[in-house]
Formats: sequence, structure tokens, C-alpha cells
Amino acid sequence: MILMKRGGARLARLALLPLLPLLWSGHAAALPAFAQVRDDWRSADVVVLDRHGEVVGRVRDDFRARRGDWVTLAQTSPALRTAIVLSEDRRFYAHSGVDWQGVAAAAWANLWNTRTRGASTLTMQLAGLLDDDLRRPGAAAQGRSFTQKVGQAAGAAMLERSWSKDQILEAYLNLVPFRGELVGLSAMSQVLFGKYPEGLDARESALAVALVRAPNAPAVQVARRACGILREMRLPRQCEGLEGYAQLALLRTGPVAQRNATALAPATAQPLASLPAPHLARRLVSEARARLAPGAPMPARMASTLDARLQRVAVASLDRHLRELAGRHVEDGAVVVIDNASGDVLAYVGSSGALSSAAQVDHAAALRQAGSTLKPFLYAQALEERRLTAASLLDDRPVNLPVGGGLYVPQNYDHRYAGWVSTRAALAASLNVPAVRTLVMVTPHRFHKRLVALGLPLTEAGDYYGYSLALGSADVSLLALTNAYRALANGGRYAPPQLREGAPVAAPVAVMQPAASYVIGDILADRHARARTFGLDSPLTTRFWTAVKTGTSKDMRDNWCIGWSQRYTVGVWVGNASGAAMRDVSGVSGAAPVWHEVMETLHRAQGSRAPEMPAGVQRVALNFDDGLEPAREEVFLAGTAIARVSVGKPAASASAAPAIANPANGTVFALDPDMPPASQRVWFQAEGVAGQSARMVSWRMDGKPLGRGAEVAWLPWPGRHQVELLDAAGKVVDRIGIEVRGASARAPDASAGRRPR
Repeated sequence: MILMKRGGARLARLALLPLLPLLWSGHAAALPAFAQVRDDWRSADVVVLDRHGEVVGRVRDDFRARRGDWVTLAQTSPALRTAIVLSEDRRFYAHSGVDWQGVAAAAWANLWNTRTRGASTLTMQLAGLLDDDLRRPGAAAQGRSFTQKVGQAAGAAMLERSWSKDQILEAYLNLVPFRGELVGLSAMSQVLFGKYPEGLDARESALAVALVRAPNAPAVQVARRACGILREMRLPRQCEGLEGYAQLALLRTGPVAQRNATALAPATAQPLASLPAPHLARRLVSEARARLAPGAPMPARMASTLDARLQRVAVASLDRHLRELAGRHVEDGAVVVIDNASGDVLAYVGSSGALSSAAQVDHAAALRQAGSTLKPFLYAQALEERRLTAASLLDDRPVNLPVGGGLYVPQNYDHRYAGWVSTRAALAASLNVPAVRTLVMVTPHRFHKRLVALGLPLTEAGDYYGYSLALGSADVSLLALTNAYRALANGGRYAPPQLREGAPVAAPVAVMQPAASYVIGDILADRHARARTFGLDSPLTTRFWTAVKTGTSKDMRDNWCIGWSQRYTVGVWVGNASGAAMRDVSGVSGAAPVWHEVMETLHRAQGSRAPEMPAGVQRVALNFDDGLEPAREEVFLAGTAIARVSVGKPAASASAAPAIANPANGTVFALDPDMPPASQRVWFQAEGVAGQSARMVSWRMDGKPLGRGAEVAWLPWPGRHQVELLDAAGKVVDRIGIEVRGASARAPDASAGRRPR
């Protein structure tokens, strides 16, 4: 029988040879060169690169088929190369395109065994994949006609004459369909096994090759065929548990998996190194689509401004510090790093990934409440308008500001007040009441215009936010806020951030005065000035010069840490994608450790120096009367310097009587259902009492005793109430009416009554 098969091979060769010249010319012109096939290959994804050419993201763009990058033979697992040759064309390295012995064996089997057996070599299959006529819709399902088979043979002969065996095998592995929408080894390997093709082991290789002959076969059949391949590879023990493994892998090609997948991604317990910038990649591709003319193709690759090494540092730092906050109901965060000079975004971490319940949300672009991070811009504007200096005293005591429908009563984070404090101390320690008093001078309208000029996406007018704008009631994005701080680092000059290499660069615009920006930076770099709130040793302190500010929004829903060095501006946000409140997580405990670690990484090789003092700034020795603050050297805008600060004392009045200083008559309080009751106490404060006399006054609420002393706390209860202050003789000397309302929607002005730092 062997002799008959060999004779059949000779007869088959003789029968087909006369037909080959008739088909040769058409296929010689139709089939491309190897270099053309490789260069024309297009992944289904747009690949996003960092500034050094490293892949940092992929975004699915072509949904007709799922293809990965072109894979060279050197990047392919030896086990897979062995399996494909053993299974599909064991005489691949011996024949010249057509395996005549295989043709004869197939003819003999079909004649006597009444079953179909193919004889197409890898080269013939590749010719079919390259030929448009042979790849027409439905051709594979209907089977090859005799003419098509002859065409394949002619194409294979041509390929063998102009391509090397390695080129043929490499092209075949990149073009062959595997299952469903998966085309090529790269897509198959990453989707089914979560690894690059060079990492496929023998069992994975056998399963992959089993799909070539029967792409849509059930898992049982795929596993059975793969087991046969493993036996041919002399690895029969690898068959154990193969069916279950095949079922798990093939589930990833199902309709739901395909519908949810937007790009090639890790899929198993042994994943690829995940791409570090998925959110930026999606953003860049979306922006590129918007710029394209109708019908124009998307570029296969896009270069971003990212530094992949720094991106991975930021991702790892965010993940590590969020895990350290376990139990405090915080699961998400974002990090942005910008080069001060160029505006290039060097790191863009959009979420915490696996820790997040909404990992696809881009929190670097999402709008969240800014908290105290807007205060530096407010004080810079007050300095420019000559309303304040860094030494000016601000009153850190309760204030009641009339707004539509009631009073706005800002409070400090710890519900304590410092009395008279300098602008330096008020900003560095992030005191709320002095900031609101400053906004009263600047006005919400003018401050709103300044924030918009700095690129912050405020969607409402200044009057909508009212005085709460001083404490960050507006929603901003981390990218926009970090870039606004970059303007402070650049002497008040604003320019948009750069995300894409080669994108047009906008000329910077002067928004703040260099002198005012310098003074703000000097304050935010002063660890002694912020010690009142943060202490001398905190994550805000670095070995080199930096200026930094934290912020926490209402009920600890968002916290921020934004700051700059000589070369870089770094912004960090920590919170929850759902907007849920965190538990005892402020800017200094949540975002600041990540900020500190990223800054340390950036300056590991080179430190950071304080900026040169610009024209229009002078440094003067300053003293405070009555030891109000320690003596120091202070920086002033030219023409505003003073050498001594004192508080004017009002003339003594024998007729001064005790009175209720806070709250004001007619104040309306609204209870917040998201805050613990103990955190919503109302403080009643008296004036005109001091020393021993303070102990003699007493308070009465709705006719019942409330407490004694110049200051008492009360746990509010809904309703209208009358509060009375009594002197030592029990005589009522002052009386106010207040109202407490249950939890309800409130206007923006009243919603920010307490702003944590």
C-alpha cells in the first residue's frame, strides 16, 4: 500500500503540473511580498506609546476582527512552533509548497475510507489567506473547489520560490483565524491565556493549534484534539485536566467577553504585565477620532507625553497607600505629574484599578469638589489687588454672612478658632474663616473669573457658588487643578497641559503676577507656618524645596494634595468613585503620602531649589506685638512692606454689657444626614465677658438651662428655638432666635458651612 501511495503521489503531481502554468501568472501578481504583508498588518487596537516608545495603552478601534501586534517567529513559543508543524504540516521543511505525498494519502483515504482528509500545507493555507478570491465570504464554510485548490497550489509554489520557510510560518501564525473574532497568534494568546506568544507552554500551544483546524468546535473536541497533539509531542501527561482548562480558556471568546473587551488585556491568573495608562489611552484615541475627517483612518500608533517608568511608580504608590487605608472606606484615587516648563503630562493614573468598584472611570478627568485647594489662588488675587500682604492680620473668629435665604456661617475643620492670624499662617494652616473673609474683599465674581482663566472648568457663575467658593465648593478635575498649580510654579503664566507628543503648543498667558505667585509659593513651602495644623513632620515635608497644599471636601468625600517643585507639579486625588464619604481620611493622610513618594522619586537623582525672587518682591525683617506670632523675615510685594504688626485695642468702656456674639439672630441651621450628630454641634459664644466674669454668665434654651461660661456647645434639634444669655444675677442681657431644619437640599452657599482642610 505504501508503494501505491507513492505512486499516487507521482500521479497527482503529473496530473496537476499542466494546470499550474495556467494559474501562475494571476497568482504571481496577486500575492504580495513578505515585507509588504508584515508592513501592512494592522492591529485592531490603536497602540499608545510613552515618550520613549514603550507601549502604555491599547484601545480597540476595529471591531470587524480582533488582531494584535505582528509577532515575529523569534517572539513565538518553541512549543507552539513544534505543535503547529506536527499538527498541520509535518513535512513543512521538506516540501516545496505542495506535499505531494500528503495529496496522495488524502486521495487514498477519501477513496477507501469514505472520509475527508485535507492535504493543504501551511504554505497552501497561507496562499489562501493572502488571496482575496480565496478569502471571499463563505469560501471556507463551503469548502475549497478544485479550481481553488489548484490556485492554492500555484500560490504556494510561488511563495516557496520568493519567501523563506521562516517567513511563511511567521506570516501564517499572524494571519490564521483561531476562534470567533480572534485572528492571529497575538490576539489568541492574550485573550485565551493572558500572556504573550513567547510564554505559551506545551499545553496552551496544543490547545491553540487544535483551534486552527476546528475554530468553533466545543471544548471537549478541542481538548481531545489537543491531547492528540501532546502525544505526538511525547507529552501525554499534559492531557490531565485539559478539558476543564479548555473550557475556561474558550469562555473568554464568548459573546459577553467579546462585547465587554475594548482592547487586548490580561485574562488569567498568570497575566501579562498590565498596561499602565488605560485611561489616558482612551482619552487620546477619543480626541484623535474627534479631529479626524469623516472616513479618515485612525493612526495605528500614537505617542503620548508619558514616561512609562514614572507612570508605573505612580500606579504602584497609589495602590500601596490605598491598601494601607483599608477599613476607612476609601478605594479609589488618581495621580497627575506635569513638567513645569513644557507642560508635558509625565504620569496620568486615572484610577486605582483592581481596588476600585469603577475601574474604568477616569478620575483624573472627573469633576470633584475642590475643597481647600482653591485657597492659594484666592490669596494670590488678594495680594495682587493690594488688599492683603503675607503679614496682614485676619480675624479667625466666627462670622455670619447674609446670603439668599439665610446666613452663611463658615467654620474651621476642628471647630476651633485662632483669633488674629497672619495671612501666611491662615493659608499654610488652611484656616477656613480667614479665607472666607478674604473672598468678601475679592468678591466671588472676580475670584470666579480668575479660576476660569486658570483653566478650571467652573460651569456656573461666581454668584452661584457665593462665599463657599473660598472653601472649594466648585467641582474641578485633577488634571485641570494640577495644571493650575503649575501656573503658580511658572510665575503666574498659564498654558494648557500637553498629553500628546508633537501636538501644537499654546503660548503661555500671564494670569497672575509673578510677585504674587512667588509669595504664595513661599508660604506653601513654609513648614513652620503650617505646623499649627499639620505639625513639623508630615508627608508634606520633603528633603528638597516644594510648595504644597491639601484639600478635603465636605464630609470627607474627596481629598487632594497638589504641589510643585523646581521642575514638576504633582497632583493626587483620593476618594470613592461612588462619591461616598471616607472615614477619617484627610488630605494629609490620604493623598499626601502618594504625593510625597512620587516627588521623592522625581528628585532622587536631582534635588529642587527654591525659585529666584522676581522683581517686585522684597524680604523684610518682621516683628509682631504682644507675641502674636514669632518674629521672622517676610516677603512683600514692592510698596507694601511693613516691619511691625500690632492689633489695635478698642477703648475701654465701663458700660460694655455681655452680649451674644455667635450665632446671629435669625440664623438657620440645616442638619446633614451624612454627618454624625456629634460633629454637628452648635457653639454659642458671648462677648463683653472676660476672666472671672466669663464664669458668671449662663445660657438658657427655650427656658431651660443650657450651660455656663463664655462658650457652650449644643446638639441641635429641629425646630424654632429661643436662646438667652443671663448675667451673674440671672437677668437676661441678650436674646436671639434660631431655627434648625432637618436634612434637605440646600443652595450651594449654605452647603459648604464646614470645609475640612
